[in-house]
Amino acid sequence: MRTQVLDAVLAELGEHGYDGLSTDAVAARAGVHRTTVYRRWGDVGGLLADVLDAASDDDWQPPDTGSLEGDLTALNREIQTALTAQPPIVMALIAASFRSEKAADAQRRLWEDRYTRCEVVVGRAVRRGDLPADTDARRLLLAATAPLYHQLVLLRSAPDPRLPGHAARTAALAAAAGGFAEPPCETPS
Repeated sequence: MRTQVLDAVLAELGEHGYDGLSTDAVAARAGVHRTTVYRRWGDVGGLLADVLDAASDDDWQPPDTGSLEGDLTALNREIQTALTAQPPIVMALIAASFRSEKAADAQRRLWEDRYTRCEVVVGRAVRRGDLPADTDARRLLLAATAPLYHQLVLLRSAPDPRLPGHAARTAALAAAAGGFAEPPCETPS
């Protein structure tokens, strides 16, 4: 039943957006009684939170192309594909997280999970000798992926097929030059 309901949430969100999403419509689409939905998820925020939490239950791992730039480019291509997909489910979930505290909390958990999984990309590059050992993986990953979110979510620009590679190359070059080295610990004087 959970899968049916979550699939219905995604379908309703894709067709009608956050403002058109209702527990009654989800129940009807899933073929379950509305009291079942209310009892288990409570409201639209609970439904969205569960959709986002379910996304972390997968076995997704970041690409391994053999180079930092290649891994970041492949990752950025996945992000661009998700952000430009039709129906715009990922964009609708991002928008919903600004309207629902439950969805916002679940979205933070999902992004934390994804960035944690992606830290392996930086670890591999350090082990290959491509990056300094003190490279801050999270800062590097944020810098490599941020241009896609900025262009596609904030500016709502048309997808640029060169952007995933360009953003990856820029971040990889900066990282190799020590641009994402963890700041030294300051000792009290």
